[in-house]
Amino acid sequence: MTSAPARPVDLYPTRGPEEVLVGRKDPVVWSEPGTPGPFWARELEAYERDGFVTVDELVSPGEVAALRDELDRLVSDPRVREDERAVLEPRSREIRSVFEVHRISEVFARLAADPRVLGRARQILGSEVYVHQSRVNVKPGFGAHGFSWHSDFETWHAEDGLPRMRTVSVSIALTPNHTTNGSLMIMPGSHRTFLGCAGATPEDNYKTSLRMQDAGTPSDEALTTFAEACGIRHLTGPAGSATWFDCNAMHGSGDNITPYPRSNVFLVFNSVENRPELPFAAPVRRPSFIAARDATPLG
Repeated sequence: MTSAPARPVDLYPTRGPEEVLVGRKDPVVWSEPGTPGPFWARELEAYERDGFVTVDELVSPGEVAALRDELDRLVSDPRVREDERAVLEPRSREIRSVFEVHRISEVFARLAADPRVLGRARQILGSEVYVHQSRVNVKPGFGAHGFSWHSDFETWHAEDGLPRMRTVSVSIALTPNHTTNGSLMIMPGSHRTFLGCAGATPEDNYKTSLRMQDAGTPSDEALTTFAEACGIRHLTGPAGSATWFDCNAMHGSGDNITPYPRSNVFLVFNSVENRPELPFAAPVRRPSFIAARDATPLG
C-alpha cells in the first residue's frame, strides 16, 4: 500500500489554545542583491527593514481614470452585486469589495500583468509569481467599515495552506488616501515576528470574516506589545500611488466617516515555489475566488 505524502512541517503554528510568538524563518526579500527590476536597491532595503515600501506614482493619472471607470462599472453592475465575489457593507448594503477582479475584468488583468507591477513582485519574491488573490476595496464616505488589525499571512497560512512567507501585496490607490478617510495603517518591523492567534477556525469562516474578522484576530494585549515595539504608520498618498507590503506585516484600517471615498485595487502575488498545501488550521480551503488554486505564472 502506498502511504500518503508526509505533511509539511508547520513553521508558523496558529489557531491553538493560546497566542504564540514565532520569529520569522523566511527571507523578506528573496531575490539576490543586484537582481534587476523596477525597485531601486534603497527601496528594497526599506522593504526589508520595515516590511513595506511606497511608490509615489506607480500608474499615471490617465491610467487611474481608466481604472476608476472600470471600478464604477463593476460596482454598478447588478450581476456583480449578486455574485458571491461581491462583499457588501453590513448596514448600507453598498459593495465593500469585489474579489477576483483580475479574472472578471480585462482592465485589472492587464494591471496585474503590467511590468511595473509584475516586475516588482518577482524582484521581492525571487521567482515567477501568480495572483493568489485580487480585489477592489471600496470605502464610500459616511460610515464605511474598516479592517481590524491582522497579518494576512496568518489567514493565508491557516485557511489557504500557504506554507511559507513568500507572498507580497500591493495596494494601488484609485482615490486619494488621507489619514482621515480610513487609510491603511501598518506597524513597521512587525513582519519579522509571526503572531499565532488563539481560537479554532469556524466552518465557512470566510463568509463572515470578509465583512468583520473574528478568527485570526490578535488580542488587545498582543497588539499593544507590537505597537509599542514597532509604532504605527499611516500610509497615505495621491491616486496612482502604491504600497507594497509583506504578507506578515501587521496592518489594518479605520472606518471612513468623512465625505471622501477611499478606493484601492489590491493584488496579492505568491511565488510559484510556495504553492498552497492543505489548510494548516481550518477544516477546508477557502473558495478559489479568495485563494487561487491555479498557480500558472503570470507573464
